[in-house]
Amino acid sequence: MIVDDHPVVRDGLRGMFDQVADIEVVAEASDGFEALAMARRARPDVVLMDLRMPGLDGVGAIRRLREDHPEIKVIVLTTYDTDGDVTRAMAAGVAGYLLKDAPREELHRAIRTAAAGGAVLAPSIASALIGKPPIQEPSPRELEVLRLVARGAANKEIARTLLISETTVKTHLKHVFVKLGVDSRAAAVVVAMERGLL
Repeated sequence: MIVDDHPVVRDGLRGMFDQVADIEVVAEASDGFEALAMARRARPDVVLMDLRMPGLDGVGAIRRLREDHPEIKVIVLTTYDTDGDVTRAMAAGVAGYLLKDAPREELHRAIRTAAAGGAVLAPSIASALIGKPPIQEPSPRELEVLRLVARGAANKEIARTLLISETTVKTHLKHVFVKLGVDSRAAAVVVAMERGLL
């Protein structure tokens, strides 16, 4: 199943797979909600999932798919390769992460590998992940800051609540970003929730 909010991308992928004997496109969806509905009906073996879509985004759809249909393998196919995107997708339980500039043979191989139970990563992402320090747990104080961020508090409000300076709040957040492998407040909250830290 192909999930992408751009019709041109879906058409291009479908046309490419029409030429491949052992890969059949059984469904298409333009956002995460449609993907969940189509997955129930079509029961695909593998889903190619874009990350940034209106409505329910790729990571949200992946989480729901993994809960409802753990047998379906999901490969992210996106133009985004930031640490935050990769980390959130991995935490959601993907079988692979590829970029849209991947050669067609690499994409075919990835689908076959995922369908057989294997995992696939774009070479650039695999290289970026190798040598990175393992994800560390935030300290209790860093988690206090993150809990307030999750409630929508700004740095000034967090500083006032915890009786610390705004600079200290920023320092705690920088440490949280590094430890969780993310690059934004929103991604930090999402990853922390996925890992049961919040």
